[in-house]
Amino acid sequence: MIDITLENGPTTTLTEGATVAQALKALNVAADRQVVAARIDGAAVDLSSPLKAACRIVPIFLDSPEGLEIMRHSAAHLMAEAVRDLFPGVKVAIGPAIEAGFYYDFDVPEPFTPEDLAKIEARMAELTAQDQPFRRDELSREQALHYFRDQGEAYKVELLEEIPQDKVSLYQQGSFIDLCRGPHIPSTGFIKAFKLTATSGAYWRGDERRAMLQRIYGTAFATPEELAHHLELLEEAKRRDHRRLGRELELFSIEEEAGPGMVIYHPKGALLRSFIEDFERREHLKRGYQIVMGPQMLKADLWKRSGHWDNYRDNMYFTEVEGQMYGIKPMNCLAHMLIYKSKVRSYRELPLRFFELGTVMRHERSGVLHGLTRVRQFTQDDAHILCMPEQVESEILGVLEFVAEVMGIFGFEYEMELSTRPEKSIGTDAEWDLATNALIGALKTRGLPYDVNEGDGAFYGPKIDIKLKDALQRRWQCATIQCDFTLPERFDLAYVGPDGERHRPVMLHRVILGSLERFMGVLIEHFAGAFPVWLAPVQAVLLPITDRVHGYAQEVARALWDADLRVEVDTRPETLRYKIREAQVQKIPYMVIMGDREAADRTLAPRLRDGTELKGVSLEAFIERLKEESRIPSPASSSS
Repeated sequence: MIDITLENGPTTTLTEGATVAQALKALNVAADRQVVAARIDGAAVDLSSPLKAACRIVPIFLDSPEGLEIMRHSAAHLMAEAVRDLFPGVKVAIGPAIEAGFYYDFDVPEPFTPEDLAKIEARMAELTAQDQPFRRDELSREQALHYFRDQGEAYKVELLEEIPQDKVSLYQQGSFIDLCRGPHIPSTGFIKAFKLTATSGAYWRGDERRAMLQRIYGTAFATPEELAHHLELLEEAKRRDHRRLGRELELFSIEEEAGPGMVIYHPKGALLRSFIEDFERREHLKRGYQIVMGPQMLKADLWKRSGHWDNYRDNMYFTEVEGQMYGIKPMNCLAHMLIYKSKVRSYRELPLRFFELGTVMRHERSGVLHGLTRVRQFTQDDAHILCMPEQVESEILGVLEFVAEVMGIFGFEYEMELSTRPEKSIGTDAEWDLATNALIGALKTRGLPYDVNEGDGAFYGPKIDIKLKDALQRRWQCATIQCDFTLPERFDLAYVGPDGERHRPVMLHRVILGSLERFMGVLIEHFAGAFPVWLAPVQAVLLPITDRVHGYAQEVARALWDADLRVEVDTRPETLRYKIREAQVQKIPYMVIMGDREAADRTLAPRLRDGTELKGVSLEAFIERLKEESRIPSPASSSS
């Protein structure tokens, strides 16, 4: 007999070998919520798992984030079974749960069509109705290799050959068997609300030199109502897609002949970006940052010294100049450290805050590139703060305050995540502990809640990642604060302390908006391209009705330009209706209609983007209105 204790609850005694499901029933776990799995002493397990010793048990409910993830992973297996049923000979690769959904990669002769997805969905519905149980089997790695080789599943064989463990687990539902750690839901009948959403090509393991597979995306929720709401959000996301809006609003383009991941800014997009850059420079100067600039490439020896060569080389581009190897910079920190080293530093100078709108290049695989949000060349609002150890927490607090103000100005809420030491890293345990504790201390001082993302820090230090939430409540990684005791050591950075001795500074790497490209992509989708007046590349367009008022239109335009307002004049020989419709498509905040009456009265007839019409507005009043709406908003509270 063994004692099974519900977390923060009662204990029951069962015979060894009883299942998790039996234990939860004996513990009277609420029956009005579906339990899909459980945690036994912290480890997630299936409900069918036998209990071998006394333990503490925590149920995982379907309507919890963890329960949804388990159900979605099971839905991926269900989809693979349906595909195998409908497309004999298909080879399966991997099928994980992802945020709000799942996918599975298949090796098939032809891409899947929308009609194929409808058939697969129908077959999945049939399989859920059968309520097939998920069964876990453990066997040796060699047995699993033998099975998948016999099945001709080369992708599973490749994965197995890289697994060091002697024992692996396979899951079966119906006729489908997959290599998987689990856990899974008890049976396919738990999958009641699902939808296949898209297909795409995907290279095996993200490597463009490997086979091109076909990926099917899907989503699943605990209830049909939640699924319907999510599908509505997906449709809204399509409407807001910054790639489509970028073309329609003439902001940017990415041309195949120029190269994937290379952004070409059109006049309106370049104007929007310039506005953001000017805002950034002003805000940094106000906070004691010094603007610096580093070269686009540095000798390979520097990248070896920093650790990038060993830990980041696959993400970098290299070139040779006169027999010397250079690395095109993926980060800006090296040049900033060289500036620091250019002379002897005193503790009285610290902290030093170096800021650069630094353009970097990173080798991203073509399969992960996505509009502005994942590119190969981008610009960061990058800064490095060099300070004494006792100044670290106050500097982190200053950055957190900076982030709060800027996100408040743009109207974003955000969440915090602490990312800890990755497996591939440099520095000592003591240095990592100091850096991690400094970040935690600052978060606690400000009373900010945060999640821990184990093993996702930079190779040189832990970090706070700040994920902003857009209008659809999607999370986007933008701002980050990284605490680094290691690179100052490698580059022998020092300052002369009050005691006249050399001391080692600490370096904080931080961005506020992050990649300007990604931030602009998020902005476009957040506002659905309808930027507020203060951000709009074109704040007003003047629409003269006849040639007779072109002179008046140019006079008004000149007055608006002199007031530092962003205005265009549309003198094309098109109908007024056509010009208004086109301005609405361009999402311009004000359309100013100008006819003979307005010219005679020296007035304007502005039409707002929402259709509101104003009559008889004086030029002076319109300028004052636009200038008022062009002011950068005051920061609003934005932390979650």
